[in-house]
Amino acid sequence: MSCLNSVMLTTNSFLSLITLMSVAQKPTLLINSDQIEEGQSRGFIIDNTNLFIVRHQGQVVAYHNSCPHRKQPLEWLPNQFLDDDKQFIQCASHGALFTIEQGLCISGPCHRKSLTRLSVEERDDKIYCIIPLG
Repeated sequence: MSCLNSVMLTTNSFLSLITLMSVAQKPTLLINSDQIEEGQSRGFIIDNTNLFIVRHQGQVVAYHNSCPHRKQPLEWLPNQFLDDDKQFIQCASHGALFTIEQGLCISGPCHRKSLTRLSVEERDDKIYCIIPLG
């Protein structure tokens, strides 16, 4: 392969990556801010991405809805991601507990593993999340 062909392939790959990055960075509207109160959680499936949000201590956090232990959804009822005291995210399958702030497992078979956090922002009384590609 000539040097010119190599440069063209590299340039095309770079441009494709830039295009993918710009698409991946577009925030997706999830809900209005007043639709999730303190201590509540909500699940969503958007573009084949299963995710959930939690409002905790006035902030909203978002995670992929997948336990690191068995790669299955965390909730057993719609929008029920928290323990009874609403202090931890809880996996319904085996009771693992995760911190809301970091998604770190503090109890259960996936101890010290973490949920995958997603970028979320709250502005203009709406909650947006950046949905990763594929």
